[in-house]
Amino acid sequence: MSVPASVTLSSQENDPSFDSVWEELKWRGLVHVSTDEAELGALLAGDPITFYCGFDPTAPSLHLGNLVQLLVMRRLQLAGHRPLALVGGSTGLIGDPRPTAERTLTARDTVAEWVGYLQTQISRFLSFDDASAARLVNNLDWTAPLSAIDFLRDIGKYFRVGTMLKKDAVSARLNSDAGISYTEFSYQILQGLDYLELFRTYGCVLQTGGSDQWGNLTSGTDLIRKAEQASVHAIGTPLITNSDGTKFGKSEGNAIWLDDRLTSPYAFYQFWLNTDDADVVERLKIFTFLSRAELERLAAATESEPFRREAQRTLASEVTSLVHGTDATDAAIAASAALFGQGELSDLPEVVLRQALEEVTTIEAAADVAVTELLVQSSLCASLSDARRAVDQGGVYANNVKVTSPGELSGALAHRGVIVLRRGKKTFAGVFVA
Repeated sequence: MSVPASVTLSSQENDPSFDSVWEELKWRGLVHVSTDEAELGALLAGDPITFYCGFDPTAPSLHLGNLVQLLVMRRLQLAGHRPLALVGGSTGLIGDPRPTAERTLTARDTVAEWVGYLQTQISRFLSFDDASAARLVNNLDWTAPLSAIDFLRDIGKYFRVGTMLKKDAVSARLNSDAGISYTEFSYQILQGLDYLELFRTYGCVLQTGGSDQWGNLTSGTDLIRKAEQASVHAIGTPLITNSDGTKFGKSEGNAIWLDDRLTSPYAFYQFWLNTDDADVVERLKIFTFLSRAELERLAAATESEPFRREAQRTLASEVTSLVHGTDATDAAIAASAALFGQGELSDLPEVVLRQALEEVTTIEAAADVAVTELLVQSSLCASLSDARRAVDQGGVYANNVKVTSPGELSGALAHRGVIVLRRGKKTFAGVFVA
């Protein structure tokens, strides 16, 4: 499984126009819920602290929701604070409760493999060699040696069932037809144990995570208060949705992954490029390190000249470079331009061209198939007569060259066995010629 390209950490910095990282996090819309704001603000403005965020290996790659947390961690690290990146080798064997149904348990060997993938991905976004060096930790290291009796005596005694039942994730499942198993019901205890262990071992005093995890985050703060008589903190970032209320980061039911084998750099770039005007400024705040002044300029440009889509192009370039590197971003931009007739398809690496064609209808054809047949088979035209008419009107292109004969054969049109068939300016199909 592939991993993101190395992030150029030296190019990232927090905006000096803010008095503190806490102020910047709030301005960027990254704080939905938290423990005491005044105490948190003072804590983050003071001496360096140790904080953590957890990632469960429930898939072989991180996704855009995880990227929110990684960038929050990086912003805190740039402010001098020390990150602990926890990959849940034990919690990944269980999975936190979903609102609708029980998770299917993943094989132990698979979870262990995914732990390695996620650790490699996470390491691309944090620095491990400066005064605020990050550390990777795995909660299997302290849960595996723990017996069931020790777990119940030493940890379970601090949790009240009534409180646990009130957690949003638990109550949603209790009110569903699926119910909830004791396994998933216990997840919040395991996450609380993680915070307690990191508090005892590393002096960790802050946990970050999505606001949908707030019940699990506070299970840790409550446990430390009861077991250690100490006060620690938590920040819940907002769940990001589009302006129309749809879930962010979903494309036809599929997550946008950080692994380039699951979501290609071209598809990743296009996802950001297609951001709605109503959402683009908020996305820039959350997913880039651009300054407040630059973001305000892009917001004004979106208002005054939305047709230029400068903010979307900036967003797509910044985030794709962050995740996949500048070379992959340049290739994605070149592929996008070439598909729309503004560049040479012949200059594109074959792998980039094929990634771009994954986003459109593709067909296979023999070398002796006429272009009119290709237009119908690819659904660019409704019938052969429609296809002949489109060619006669000069509206059909093969690899950005205008098709002039309805009977022209696919073999003559192909380049490296591929035809990018275009009708008009924006309707495409890919043809792989045998």
